[in-house]
Amino acid sequence: MPFGAGVLVLVSLGGLFLIGPGRAGGQAGPLVIRLGPAQPPPPMPRVLGPAGRPLVVIDPGHGGHDPGAASRDGAVREKDVALALAEAVRDRLLVRGRVRVALTRGDDRYLTLRERFEIARQLGAELFVSLHADAAPMSDAAHGATIYTLSEVASDREAALLAQSENKADIVRGVNLSGRSSDVASILIDLAQRESRDQAASFARLLHREAATSVPFRPDHLRTASLIVLKAPDVPSILLEAGYITNDTDLAFITSAAGRDAIADAFASAVTIHFAKQLAAR
Repeated sequence: MPFGAGVLVLVSLGGLFLIGPGRAGGQAGPLVIRLGPAQPPPPMPRVLGPAGRPLVVIDPGHGGHDPGAASRDGAVREKDVALALAEAVRDRLLVRGRVRVALTRGDDRYLTLRERFEIARQLGAELFVSLHADAAPMSDAAHGATIYTLSEVASDREAALLAQSENKADIVRGVNLSGRSSDVASILIDLAQRESRDQAASFARLLHREAATSVPFRPDHLRTASLIVLKAPDVPSILLEAGYITNDTDLAFITSAAGRDAIADAFASAVTIHFAKQLAAR
């Protein structure tokens, strides 16, 4: 963020400090604002399921001090809906026994968007799914689920930033970029990005096909957007807005056991077919 003239930024073991030129009202002496110590990275979540199976990381959106959207009466918060959906999907995948599963958060904690997909990368996930509930203004009657994948423009921009990064120790698709020229790194990242983006789009279409008979969708149910949480360069990633928390019909569906079961069943079928296709293609 930009700081005004005369502001000194100090980074120390004790945290980040902003030191201004003086106090308000002409008082003498510097104004020091202590922003607190830097937070340690989040712990890696527990991975469940049979060893050797593909890993799916499920990301319940929001959490902690970030409640996300809320129902019209304020009684239902998106972070709670997302976690309940994630647990239902996890449990159904584990029952099928075809994949391993981890949740980015299993309780009410806050994670940054990059921490979420970095968890998936560090665990070596082969699929990343972020779960949310949408919201609309009071005058908007929008309803139904939407599946998002990363837009090509956003994907290309992220690849360029990673290729130009001073820290090229990033490992993409098992290839360490350290010591490689920016041109070579850019090519490798671009190839990984394209493969991940294609797989994500394929899975998104598959998920809609498996869910279409039991889960209400928007007419424009497959969309692309520049969503930070989808920007892992080497993990196919999708975001599901399961419905509108501000729509009474959608809210009743996504908070009911029957609704969660329908979404979980669709995910389990789509995930099984997705990895079966990949195995057959090898």
